[in-house]
Amino acid sequence: MDSQFDNALDYHSKGRPGKIEVVPTKPTQTKRDLSLAYSPGVAEPCEEIYKNPQDAYKYTAKGNLVAVISNGSAVLGLGNLGPLASKPVMEGKGVLFKIFADIDVFDIEVDASDPQKFIDVVKALEPTFGGINLEDIKAPESFLIEETLKKETNIPLMHDDQHGTAIISTAGLLNALEIAGKKIDEVRVVVSGAGAAGISCVKLWVSVGIKKENIYMFDRDGQVSDDRTDLDEWKAKFKTPKKYDSLADAMVDADVFLGLSVGNIVSQDMVKSMAANPIVFALANPNPEIRYDDALAARQDVIMATGRSDYPNQVNNVLGFPFIFRGALDVRATAINEAMKLAAVKALAALAKEPVPDVVLIAYNKPDMSFGKNYIIPKPLDPRLITRVSPAVAQAAMESGVAQLDITDWDRYKIELRKRMGLDNRFLRGISLRAKQNPQRVVFGEADNPKILKAAHLAREEGSCIPILLGFEDTIRASIDDLGLNLNDCQIIDPSRSPELAEKYGKVYFEKRQRRGLTLLQAKKKMRQRTFFGTMMVELGEADAFISGQSSSYPDTIRPALEIIGKEEGISKVAGMYIIMSKQGPLFFADTTVNINPSSDDLVDIVKMTQKMVSKLQIKPRIAMVSYSNFGSAKGPTVTNIQQAIKRLHTENPEILVDGEMQANTALDAELRQELFPFSKLGDQNANVFIFPALSSGNIAYKMVQSLGITEAIGPVLLGFRKSVHVLQLGSSVREIVNMINLAVVDAQSKKGLF
Repeated sequence: MDSQFDNALDYHSKGRPGKIEVVPTKPTQTKRDLSLAYSPGVAEPCEEIYKNPQDAYKYTAKGNLVAVISNGSAVLGLGNLGPLASKPVMEGKGVLFKIFADIDVFDIEVDASDPQKFIDVVKALEPTFGGINLEDIKAPESFLIEETLKKETNIPLMHDDQHGTAIISTAGLLNALEIAGKKIDEVRVVVSGAGAAGISCVKLWVSVGIKKENIYMFDRDGQVSDDRTDLDEWKAKFKTPKKYDSLADAMVDADVFLGLSVGNIVSQDMVKSMAANPIVFALANPNPEIRYDDALAARQDVIMATGRSDYPNQVNNVLGFPFIFRGALDVRATAINEAMKLAAVKALAALAKEPVPDVVLIAYNKPDMSFGKNYIIPKPLDPRLITRVSPAVAQAAMESGVAQLDITDWDRYKIELRKRMGLDNRFLRGISLRAKQNPQRVVFGEADNPKILKAAHLAREEGSCIPILLGFEDTIRASIDDLGLNLNDCQIIDPSRSPELAEKYGKVYFEKRQRRGLTLLQAKKKMRQRTFFGTMMVELGEADAFISGQSSSYPDTIRPALEIIGKEEGISKVAGMYIIMSKQGPLFFADTTVNINPSSDDLVDIVKMTQKMVSKLQIKPRIAMVSYSNFGSAKGPTVTNIQQAIKRLHTENPEILVDGEMQANTALDAELRQELFPFSKLGDQNANVFIFPALSSGNIAYKMVQSLGITEAIGPVLLGFRKSVHVLQLGSSVREIVNMINLAVVDAQSKKGLF
């Protein structure tokens, strides 16, 4: 059983099984809370909804709740697995709805292969939901099911397998035609695949200007032509009188190829036979109809899109469905109609023509990304998607008469959309993606620990690091074999049995510390310890980052880094920062691990180091120096230190957005702060970086937040070192170690000037 298979099963089974849970949104701690949540308090909203059904949107979660419904008859590329086996996919779709558009989802798997029975079940569920996403239902039944439900329900409904691909591919097509210099009403299109997605794509392509008579469609039985007697009513709409002998014959002089069929059915010769500046959308997954590299090798003028993330121009449904439903829900649309789909198409096509923000360029490690043949569709991590697509869809719903609410203040609506974004997930995905763009050599000081090995394996499989393993080689290799990990070809070093390296490293260490009471013999002995050995590898450029601390004490890990690598120029103290993942995005706490009672000068350094690191992570720092005092409301040594630090920072570093001293609630409540302290430099936004006046308060704060299970903490991230050295919490989980690996890699990239 390969490790990828094991990883997938572990991911879904470890801890709470599955990928989703239901979380209350109102207080439930007291007897009064419970009486309001259920009986007798719940009777009041029930009566109000009975009198006015629209009040369901006011008093329940209906307005932000989408059903992801399937009968499992066409699960991904796996076929008819049935409803139960489709559940992991439906849960996964729910996760995407949540993290990209803050839409809540119940996944519903219906044991009904008969279309009418399925329709009856879905219709009966309408009162529960604000919208319905049909998923993984085979054609042609999917057409009948969707068409019937759209007529007989009064909430937005969409079969994403059909329309998601259609919307994204249409946006890409419009831009590709513009780049190729082709007129949409003149191009000839060849389509391989006449299933739900293929037919939906060509229907939408026709609505934007492709001539129906210029489309030549093929299914597994050949061309969809007039002489076919086996066509269902949906395929029959695209039959043509002209008959080609084969797909290869049809592609001669064709302008556009659309593939939604099976991999490797298009040859290089077929691409060579197409017209000048051909457009090839090979969207079969996981293997496209022709490989991207093969198509480009056939001819350089091809404009190519696939369904894969490792090639340019990925046609990815996540660019569409979260934002389409977001816009539809926000105006209480009674349907998702053609006008709304076309609005999404135009918004996506237009966004691809705009300058790409730095956060996207860095995430994909493509500094020259701009509108052209390799960028015809926006990237899924583009934070602008929700503020471009959702408003366009909402406005189209209003203009086409299916909206029950009107949005009048579009600027305010866009601000609300930004607040809804799953910033914490986007943050971690962005860090992971950046790490993968330029993987670094990471030394693991405790490679005989199974969690470390599992994390190193995962990071290597994801392409974010090149592991170097320190420890007893026999023990490490036995663990690798027992765990079934792909690490056998990694460099494994036992510092206690590497006399030549210990000699070499010891001499360097001695040169650094010879006037601080260290003898040469002691220096060489120190190099038999993994923390000293691994840190020296980073110092000498034989590795790029060092990670330890899973089973060793914090001082034992940080001391070698201070003695061997040392601090960045201009920094008098190093510090530690924790990243707290919250619903409003990542929050950064410093100093939480190093400086017991920092002076005002130390606090200035901590602010500068934290600001620098947070900026590297593509988050704009809004820094609050927290205290028990609000802008002089109380006195004390720590208050004075903060006040002095703020005075220096505002004078010497006006570019840093920082203010204080302030209490934590003041930092986190912009409305309260503007009411009571309108002079604060933080303005109308909440702080996302918190500088604590002493180690005790910072350490207590992050450990309380983490231990309460409200959120996840990542760290400590060490600040102020010349090179990338980081310490794990004792007992870190595999997930936490992988997050730290990605952070260490990005830190190493930055320190080497790679971005």
